[in-house]
Amino acid sequence: MRPPATPEPVSVDAPALPRPHLLRQRWRDVTFLHWAVRPDEVARFLPPGVEPDVLDGWTYVGLVPFRMSGTGFAHGPAIPWVGSFLETNVRLYSVDATGRRGVVFLSLDAERAVAVAAARSVFGLPYRWARMRFVADGDIHGDIRGYATRTQWQGTARSRIVVRAGAEAVDGPLERFLTARWGLHVAHLGCTWYLPNAHEAWPLRTAQVLELDDGLLAAVGLGALARRPPDHVAFSDGASVTFGMPALATTPRRHGGPAE
Repeated sequence: MRPPATPEPVSVDAPALPRPHLLRQRWRDVTFLHWAVRPDEVARFLPPGVEPDVLDGWTYVGLVPFRMSGTGFAHGPAIPWVGSFLETNVRLYSVDATGRRGVVFLSLDAERAVAVAAARSVFGLPYRWARMRFVADGDIHGDIRGYATRTQWQGTARSRIVVRAGAEAVDGPLERFLTARWGLHVAHLGCTWYLPNAHEAWPLRTAQVLELDDGLLAAVGLGALARRPPDHVAFSDGASVTFGMPALATTPRRHGGPAE
């Protein structure tokens, strides 16, 4: 494997997204829960040719529930019903040998079985079908968001998250490191791929965890991480995203050998 290049700078401004564009969608009512971990604790989960991305010596595990809406091809109307659903993902932060920063998904649970099957077959993403529920409420202390997930494929795992979103905006180095990501890395068909995207800067607010009973982190091999409080919590009303065409992040494996 080639030694990694210097990682690209962290920037809230998305680089130009190469054409043709592939998909567009909007993420709404997004809660970000993050735990700081040592890079060697999660390196084994990453695709060939990709390493944990770090900030001040730490990398992060994210648990991110949200509402997906308006999914459709880059040109044309959104896909009715199938294009809007609830999702919860478990993610890591990555950098490849070219220096591109990205996200690696360990699981993506969604309530639309058709969308799950399509994402698994086309992109190789670890989507799972799940029963899900979302509740939004407000009081004098802030906006309440509740998310419940129960997986239906590959065993049963449950998650219940309730947060109170505050009014104070947050936009520091850690927030940018975690959310200014312009692609994802995924192993598929014997290669590691990079799927680029572009979106506006996340409008992040403070948030407080009111309830956290999660089994999704343990289900992907992260043990009892959710038994301790997350190290960082934030909430966003949402952002719109466009995806470009996937490109190889590593060369194909030859005769079962390591990626170059």
